[in-house]
Amino acid sequence: MQEKPMRRKDRQRSREEGLAILKNCEYGILSTVDADGQPYGTPLSYIVKDNKVYFHSAMNGHKIDNIKGNPKACFTVVGGTKPVYADNFSTYFESVVIFGNVSEVSDEKEKYDILYELAERYLPDYMDKADGDIKHSLSRTAVYGVEMEVVTVKAKR
Repeated sequence: MQEKPMRRKDRQRSREEGLAILKNCEYGILSTVDADGQPYGTPLSYIVKDNKVYFHSAMNGHKIDNIKGNPKACFTVVGGTKPVYADNFSTYFESVVIFGNVSEVSDEKEKYDILYELAERYLPDYMDKADGDIKHSLSRTAVYGVEMEVVTVKAKR
């Protein structure tokens, strides 16, 4: 996908700032399209690693059917939101929109490592249970990565 120019260039931010926003936001939305062209957005927990956004999933379902039928996706996060009134109604925000192909992680060690990082990010106080729980569910858990092919970053502060 070719990146389209941002209309509000005064709000455009760098890719580096986008990576920081991604690391600070808690959840994102993965948007896919089904075989009939129907868009589908799924809220996800995620980690950022090696120019990809990784997430875990069940082995099947609407999202997985969409990915298998068309790996193109969009992943979006919004953070730093604050409604404000400054001469008019507005909102301060920061957002990152990523376009790229989704692929399944098939290597067992890589899957384990990503699931471990997800556990560290979301439940750091329970890391003593992470190894056993991950090993117990590894065979029935899918892990996918969205390649960060196009990244747009926008903020109003």
